[in-house]
This record gives sequence, C-alpha cells and structure tokens, in this order.
Amino acid sequence: MLYSGVIDTHCHLTFADYAGRIDQVIDEAAELGVTGAISIATTTQDSHDTLRLAREHDRVWCTAGVHPLYADKGPHDWSVLKQHAKHPKCVAFGELGLDNHYDHPPKDIQHTVLAEQLATIESCWDNGDALPIVIHCRKAFTDLLPILRSTKLDPDRFVFHCFTGTPDEARMVLDFGASISFTGVVTYSNAKEVAQAAKLVPSSRIMVETDAPFLSPDPMRGKRPCMPGYARYTAEFLAKIRGVSFAEFHQHIDENTHRFFGITAPSPDPQLLESIL
Repeated sequence: MLYSGVIDTHCHLTFADYAGRIDQVIDEAAELGVTGAISIATTTQDSHDTLRLAREHDRVWCTAGVHPLYADKGPHDWSVLKQHAKHPKCVAFGELGLDNHYDHPPKDIQHTVLAEQLATIESCWDNGDALPIVIHCRKAFTDLLPILRSTKLDPDRFVFHCFTGTPDEARMVLDFGASISFTGVVTYSNAKEVAQAAKLVPSSRIMVETDAPFLSPDPMRGKRPCMPGYARYTAEFLAKIRGVSFAEFHQHIDENTHRFFGITAPSPDPQLLESIL
C-alpha cells in the first residue's frame, strides 16, 4: 500500500515566527513525514501573504478569509476571497466563525463580519468556486451552528478546526454534517474531554493540524513556535486512542484531506516512511 505524506491542514506560516525560514520549516516537517501544509489566512490582507507563500513553495497551500478575532481589523476587502478562490493554490475559505472566549472583538462586530463573509462565499459558490470552509468556533457552538444551517452552503464542506469542545459539542458538529480537526490540544493530559470527542468522529470526517505557531502537542508541549511537522505527533496520538494502527489512521487522514481540500502531499522518503509506519 502506498502512502503520501501527512498534511498539516492548518497552520499560520505568515506569522513572524517563521519569517525568512519557510524552506527550513517545510524541510524539517518532511523529516517527520509531514510533507505539506495549508497556511491559513486571518485577514484579507493576510490572504494576499498566504497566497504569495503558496505560490512560492510547492508544498504549501493557502486559504482566504477573516478570523473572528480579527473582525475589527477592517475594512475587509471581500473581493479578495473572490479573486483568490480562482487560484489553484487557494484550497479553502477561512478561517471564519465566532469566538466567545474573549470579550473582544465585540460580538456584534464578529457577527457582522461573519454574515458578510458567508454571503461572499455563497456568491463564490454560485459562480462555481465552491471551495470548502475552515471554521473557527470557540465556546460558540450554539450561536454558530444555526447561522451555518441558515446558509445554502453544504455542511459536508465545513471543517471545525482546532476542536476543543466536549463530546456533546462534537456530536452537534457531526449531526450538522461537518468534519472535525484536532490540534495538539487533544494530546494534553488536562484535555480528556477533547480526547473523548476525538474517539467519536467517524474515520471519514477527521483531520489533523497544528494551528502552528500555537499549541505544540506532547512531547513538544510548551515549545514556541509549534512547527508543522508536529502534526505527526498528534496523528500518532489520535491513532492510539482510536485503537487503530498509525498506517490505517494515516490512510484515513490522507483520504480526508484529499477529498476535502483536493490536495495530496508529496510522498516522504521511502526509508523515512518505513520508519514512521
């Protein structure tokens, strides 16, 4: 059986932590069997930077969107989403959603930006640019899910990234029809509910990410910046708690990433792959 490399489906390579060393970061990730990364946008200006990185690096893809915690960093140029959706290296919209963990930006601003963004995405879908959507949802499941249900966007094309909720909240997302992605948080000893939630997700709807430069998984917990290559450690942990071999879990997340984002990472070095699997 042949395997491609694991893809870190969510990291932020435009952050200052990686300035001037993207090639090094990607090469180090490949040494851990992580041979591709999706750099996620936080603003429409950042969307330009993520696309530039993706165009410059074969093993990097990108998204276009506005993070809810950057909702007040306007004005937001929604034409950027329409422009970037047509580029083959832009593989999703986002990250977008709601964040109730912090008091700022105010909820009304978050909701306004979310509504504008979803309307723009619907217009892109109407024009044939039906990219999937990366969702940020922190302590906001009961607020956000009804909003997403009210759109004409296919629930199967959403992924709730960096899931840190409870098993019941995971069931809410799964009942909606979306996929769920896990970061290093799932490996933490004080995140038992997140690990329990990870056991519930069907093999066809689970993904792995780092959210780098944040949330380094065990055994790298506390190290800043988190690196895209650390997605391997999270994948190994998830395979273990789900009771499957890493080879089997590797195949599942590869297939899910290809189906959802339409991309496949390059294959790792054969000797390295043998040591990983």
